[in-house]
Amino acid sequence: MSSDTIIDIYCHIFPDRFFHEMNRIAPRLGNIGARLRGVKKLFDLDERFREMDRFGDYREVISLPNPPIEDFAQGEVGLNLARIGNESMTDVEGSVQEARRAVKELGAAGVQIFTNIAGRPLDDPAYEPIFATMAELDLPIWLHPARTAAMPDYAAEQKSRFEMWWCFGWPYETSVAMVRMVLAGLLDRHPKLKIITHHLGGMIPFYDGRIGPGLAVLGSRTLDEDYSKVLSSLKRPHLDYLHDFYGDTALFGGGIQAVRCGLEFFGVNHVVFATDTPLGPIAPTIDRINELDIPAADRRRIFAGNAERLLRRKLS
Repeated sequence: MSSDTIIDIYCHIFPDRFFHEMNRIAPRLGNIGARLRGVKKLFDLDERFREMDRFGDYREVISLPNPPIEDFAQGEVGLNLARIGNESMTDVEGSVQEARRAVKELGAAGVQIFTNIAGRPLDDPAYEPIFATMAELDLPIWLHPARTAAMPDYAAEQKSRFEMWWCFGWPYETSVAMVRMVLAGLLDRHPKLKIITHHLGGMIPFYDGRIGPGLAVLGSRTLDEDYSKVLSSLKRPHLDYLHDFYGDTALFGGGIQAVRCGLEFFGVNHVVFATDTPLGPIAPTIDRINELDIPAADRRRIFAGNAERLLRRKLS
């Protein structure tokens, strides 16, 4: 690994064939598609490569952007669209087969899943085969938040306003998905799971007190369900499992405080460099990592070393 190598582990791309097929089967998504097509570097590879060249030995690990396939395509239709995106998850068996095909035949580095599957939680037992498969393959899962304006901020309103569903809803979605996977015992059953959480774990690093001591009395606030055996069923304290996730640095190039908070929570071996490009900025995100008061070896882990270890391949 070159000392200047940067591996951007969470980037997005919107292939032409995928875009046209999505619009064909789900024309109601036209507005979303039009907005994404307005981001030229999502599909114009020449422009994308020109930008990448500005940052030297800079590599990208790419995935599809929102919306989740399962939100608008079911069963075989969704699987066909996933295949197009790879060369879904409402059909679990088909999704497992597609994950194996993508890894073994196409050289995929892992799979991306969203924080809910058409409104159903990831800790639903129906989805366990996906997690079991990725633990067996020993490759990571990219966890991307999914929430829309259809989920209102207040019960008296019909939808979320001012894009709060995106600004605060996405970090909330990520946090809830992470904690529920822990409480469901998913990481006990599959201890080899490697999950990369977008946007540095959402709210988790900042709210570790509410999660740890706060949820230590799980059930004391609830009368209509019995949670008394949830924590005792786990092999470790519930907060410990959250340190096993990975957090990426895609924070829209904002202030250094969030990066420091995430780094302190996850530890230097579980923070990976990412920008969300072309939906997020590259240069300011690099600057934030360079501003950290950490040893050069730790900076190299964040920029590239941790990604190479996660992906089990040399990218430099």
